[in-house]
Amino acid sequence: MRPINTYPKWVYGLLVVLLSLMILYALPNIYGEDFAVQVTGEKGVAVTDDLFKEMQQELADKGITIKASSNEEGKVLVRLNSSEDQLSARDIIKEFVKDKGRFVVAPNFAPATPEWLKGLGGAPLKLGLDLRGGIHFLMEVDMESALKTREEQYISDIKTRLREDKVRYASVTRAKDLGLIAKFRSEELRDKAESVFRQNFAELTTRTREVGNLFEIVAALTPTKIKEIKDYAIKQNIATLRNRINELGVAEPLIQQQGSDRILIQLPGLQDSTRAKEIIGKTATLQFRLVNESAGYNPKRAPAGSEIIMERGKQNIAVRKSVIVDGTHLTDATVGFDERGLPQINVKLDSEGGSKMLATTSKNVGKPMAIVMIETKGVYEEVDGEQKLVSTYEEKEVASAPNIQSALGSSFRITGQFTPTEAHDLALVLRSGSLIAPIYIVEERTIGPSLGQQNIELGKTSILVGFVAVLIFMLIYYRAFGIVANIALVSNMVFIIAIMSLVPGAVLTLPGIAGIVLTVGMAVDANVLIFERIREELKEGTNPAQAIYNGYDKAFSTIADANVTTLIAALVLFGIGTGPVAGFAVTLFIGILTSMFTAIVGSRAIVNLMYGGKALNKISI
Repeated sequence: MRPINTYPKWVYGLLVVLLSLMILYALPNIYGEDFAVQVTGEKGVAVTDDLFKEMQQELADKGITIKASSNEEGKVLVRLNSSEDQLSARDIIKEFVKDKGRFVVAPNFAPATPEWLKGLGGAPLKLGLDLRGGIHFLMEVDMESALKTREEQYISDIKTRLREDKVRYASVTRAKDLGLIAKFRSEELRDKAESVFRQNFAELTTRTREVGNLFEIVAALTPTKIKEIKDYAIKQNIATLRNRINELGVAEPLIQQQGSDRILIQLPGLQDSTRAKEIIGKTATLQFRLVNESAGYNPKRAPAGSEIIMERGKQNIAVRKSVIVDGTHLTDATVGFDERGLPQINVKLDSEGGSKMLATTSKNVGKPMAIVMIETKGVYEEVDGEQKLVSTYEEKEVASAPNIQSALGSSFRITGQFTPTEAHDLALVLRSGSLIAPIYIVEERTIGPSLGQQNIELGKTSILVGFVAVLIFMLIYYRAFGIVANIALVSNMVFIIAIMSLVPGAVLTLPGIAGIVLTVGMAVDANVLIFERIREELKEGTNPAQAIYNGYDKAFSTIADANVTTLIAALVLFGIGTGPVAGFAVTLFIGILTSMFTAIVGSRAIVNLMYGGKALNKISI
């Protein structure tokens, strides 16, 4: 039988290993971050080694001391010694590259973590916008446009299905506030069409009516389908925005849903608001459409059912309005080379998109198919110191119009007179996805790095003052046991920092610092409950060894009850809160778990090492 107040040796070994790992992954935060300037090419264009060397020389000629620099996969990162050098370097590089291509030049922060620690997966805490500075956008998704797009797709699908079932229709159109209206010249045809609707479009509610000599079916989306379309629109837009911003090299962006129709975008470290708008605005709606060859090239008027769009860098062409497949069906796009060594783009569609593409292209082999990019842009005016959206407009461009060489399915290739750079650009745009509905900026803020640095310093001071005050109190009031509590408290802080550094997506914000300060108090509270229980046991005449055992045993349920209720509150805050509230909830949740572990298991292990298995007459508490 094991003596009272002892753990098996493997428990001590496990605790030592765990603490060592936590220290290791908290270590990157000691090294801090370097001021840096990041240079990336628009649409995935790489910065060449020659341009990188010229860039370095330009900075040296202008008196800027470079701490370190690198060019990895065409993305340049220049590390500087101060924020002043950072801003000067940004301006110098921006001026230097303006005539050498389209590049994004943005101030940033780069972790100064040693390579050996990076190799082990070590990284510093990710700081939120209020600490690091950067750009904040609140975007609103145009849900009406999402519904309109889906209804227009239904019109195309309904027409196709009616033709396949040989049901002649007069027209299928979209009517505002009504939905879709399918018109027929006889009641018999309408009845057949109703059967088609029931079998193939169960998500539409239908009713019939007669207007003049026509027999009509009025179809509308069910509330469930409308909600599904809206939810999909916002999720798809978030995924698309994340892909595009990540591809352009913006470090650690925060992109998340806020409310039912808005998207919060935070770009830490980025200070150029105009450039940030351009980055976000680059995401376009993608469509595959047939070219109307009868109009010829550079037509002056668009034939019926077509519109005139400029082909990139070439001439105007007439493109049919009917969409074969849009970007929502695209799953991948990569650059390859054909048998002649010329660049091509390998495209993959989902099963639904593949079926639609096969049905159309099998009937149009040898004819050109246009890849149309549509960007919805906003016109902004400053109102009361804020940028307000006053109107929107669409920019359409045919990225390429290659001939259909054979029937296409879920996987096919796009060939044309591409240069390697053009093929890479187009694959990037395709791969980044398309917006299922336009988005508009409804709120914009730029937070300067000086404010962020001030917040960091004040946050550090608040944690340090609170931490030291608690350490001194515990040492004076509980003596030897106070030392135990302080070791557990320091370990708890190491655990919080390490876990926050390791968890993907965890971001430390100013409210998060408040959560850490609160956790320090709660961690001490658990030890206070244990130590006071031990004191009560000693006053009742219990021998010291048994008093220690009873103190930890009897205080456990009280500590668990108090912390579990706080854990539930933290989960609720995280679930319904956004931004600062969520940041507070994350640190509070992690802090409660680590404080319970260090206060109950950690401090008990130290006390067991000090007093376990010994005949005790007196303890210092």
